[in-house]
Formats: sequence, structure tokens, C-alpha cells
Amino acid sequence: MYKFNVKQTAKDVVAWVKEQFETTASPETKAVIGISGGKDSSVAAAVCVAALGKDRVIGVLMPQGEQADISCSYQLVNHLGIKYYEINVGETISAEMKAVGSVLDITDQAKINTPARIRMTTLYAVAACVGGRVINTCNASEDYVGYSTKYGDSAGDISPLSDLTVTEVIAIGDELGVPYELTHKTPIDGLCGKTDEENLGFTYATLDKYIRGEITLDDQPELKERIERLHRANLHKLRLMPKFVFQPEK
Repeated sequence: MYKFNVKQTAKDVVAWVKEQFETTASPETKAVIGISGGKDSSVAAAVCVAALGKDRVIGVLMPQGEQADISCSYQLVNHLGIKYYEINVGETISAEMKAVGSVLDITDQAKINTPARIRMTTLYAVAACVGGRVINTCNASEDYVGYSTKYGDSAGDISPLSDLTVTEVIAIGDELGVPYELTHKTPIDGLCGKTDEENLGFTYATLDKYIRGEITLDDQPELKERIERLHRANLHKLRLMPKFVFQPEK
């Protein structure tokens, strides 16, 4: 039977982040997190503050031109009391799209994934400047159906939330005192105006119960196949890069 103890899990993930930095970094190493104002970056930042202290956590706000909900990002960094940098990536993304568009037709896939990869490049540039490690903010639900960008938001140096579902991440955020309106904010992709759940065709609540074995969806075979089809198609994002294994002659 599936059980989730939010208090213990919150303590465990905070302790895990602390242990990661103690064993693989220096006492001065910073946690660098892209702050979108959504639940994942908000909770990941709160976990890092609890583990390392606010002076070792740096938020990076990366609007693409104008960002309608950037006030949520400000709310989070001010709530946690962490230092932050705002770096507008709009011109960089436009320049990249213009360069690629001069030789190819820009596809919707390129429009969706390129900004995420440029943001990740920006995070690593900041980390290199401040002596930091980039914190991955993906969760298990989005990873399961591939709702992330390879080498974009799916990249990072450590990943505190990737084994936790959306439901569990929200609960941990509530436990750590993250503002309710941030942890329970409806996720929107920022591109087509639709919510994540509208794009996926099912709710995170349903997906989370399915992932944790609380439901089988055998009574909804089309929905079950849709979820598993997305999972199969996106496994390459979760696995190490396939490589040729050279075997010398004996």
C-alpha cells in the first residue's frame, strides 16, 4: 500500500541535499536555481535554503522579454530571502531563432525547446561565475511523460525532486512554508496559453495515482495507453546517452 509521510520526506530530501553538498562540494559552493515562480522551482529553492542556508542559495530569474507572472518569482526570492539575478534571455533566444531561421524553417519543437536550453546555459554561466551547482527542478510526474526539455530544464547537477510526484512536491512545499499561491499555482507552458494538464490530456492527480500504483486505469484503456505511449517515447530523456562499447581484441 502506498504511503507518503510528508514530514519525514521533507526532512529526508533536505538532509539529502545537505549531504550532497558536504560530500561533493566546498563549504562555499552555492546552489543555483532557475526561478520561474512555479511550484517546482519554488519548492526546490525552499529545500536548498533549509539544507544550506539562504546565503548559499542563488535564484536566477530568466524572463523572455516580458513575463506576465514574474511577480511570482519576486515573491519567492523575497519570501526565502535569497540573493537573485535577473537575466533577460529574450534577445539571446531571438538571435538564436534568427540564425537558425536563416537556413531552416523554425518548427514548433524548436520554439518550445530552445528557450529551455538557453536558460540552462544561462544557469551554468551563473554557476561558473559564483562557484555554484545547478539544481534540477524536475519532478517524477513530468519526467514520466516527458514534460521537460532534454538538456534544458531536465539538466542539472543534483535533482532533489525528480523522484517525487507533483502531488508530493506540492505537499512538501506546504510543509516547508512556501506561499500557497506558488505551490498550488496552475502550471502553464507560457507558449500556447494552455495549462500543462490541457496539453497532456489528463490531470496530474490521475497521473500521480497511476505512477504510485493507487489506480491501474484498466477501466480507461485509452488514457492508460496515452500515458504509457508518452512514457515510452520519452525514456531517452531519463536514460544515459547510449554509447558504443568498444571491446578490444584479445
